[in-house]
Amino acid sequence: MSNYQLETAAVATARHRTTYLAAGPSDGPLIFFLHGAPDHSIFFRRQLEYFADRGWRCIAPDMRGLGESSVPSSIAAYSVREIVTDMIELHDALGGRPAIWVGHDWGGAFAWSIAAQHPERCRGVVNLSTPYLARGFALSTMVSLVDRELYPEDMYPVGQWDYLLFYNENFARAVADFEADVTATFAVLLRAAPPIDLSVPALSASIRRQGGWFGDARRAPSMPRDEALMSDEDFATVVASYERTGFSSAIAMYLNDVDNLAYAAEAPNFGRVLAPSLFIHAGLDPISNTVRGRMAEPMREDVLDLTEVVIEAGHLIMLERPEETNHVIEGWLAAVDERSR
Repeated sequence: MSNYQLETAAVATARHRTTYLAAGPSDGPLIFFLHGAPDHSIFFRRQLEYFADRGWRCIAPDMRGLGESSVPSSIAAYSVREIVTDMIELHDALGGRPAIWVGHDWGGAFAWSIAAQHPERCRGVVNLSTPYLARGFALSTMVSLVDRELYPEDMYPVGQWDYLLFYNENFARAVADFEADVTATFAVLLRAAPPIDLSVPALSASIRRQGGWFGDARRAPSMPRDEALMSDEDFATVVASYERTGFSSAIAMYLNDVDNLAYAAEAPNFGRVLAPSLFIHAGLDPISNTVRGRMAEPMREDVLDLTEVVIEAGHLIMLERPEETNHVIEGWLAAVDERSR
């Protein structure tokens, strides 16, 4: 049980309103937790509580279009550039002290981009499951790293990233399928990874062939939720949030390749990340499979002070293995602090 209650707050500027969860002493060093899509700030509850109790001022924003943040209508509004700008405005409103930036899924793309584009704001960066792609967070960059032994090009032209093409070609259908039953959708999405054979192609490599994540059913199957990942209250919060916003914003994050590539090209120092960096591999993640293949290779070239750790969990590392995740981050923070003395 944490000594700190989660606080809710918001920062509004002329261009955007960002809501966020906060915990910890107001004068503590800043640590941000950036979620992906379709995710929510409450996914980081266990990290907020843990690091608040250790003196950190913990901030978990709702990305634009999600949670209680404002919801722009255009797909272009969900590029990495736009969301990083939201985070910079939030950082300024919270004092702008150099911070630790922790990201997961698309939140990883945002955290890496803050480290590359705004190094003065970054004491360090931690990423869960999303490796750094200095050339840009876009389908073309990821396809160039596909494991062609596992995904022969004639059968899987874009490898495990086939679902991204489905989103591009069938945006409205993808949104409608997720929205058909939001509770069922999250009962399917929020599950610990089962024992999995990473030497066989991921389901995500055949999404267009099967007509979407749920095929002809056009909705998530009904199943009991995985109660180990979060409380009933937090699960209800996530469902209510997406019943309010829908899934258009979350899926729009996947559809801004042109600007994401252009933005990456604007980074100073050829996009290299100089700040101390921790990458936590999800050992059981079949899509962002950084343990096998080449996905992590560019990161090792472009992140100059990199520590890597593997946690045997699926994509939702911070929910599946919260204690181990917290201890790994805490140990790395202590090592970075020791080196800086």
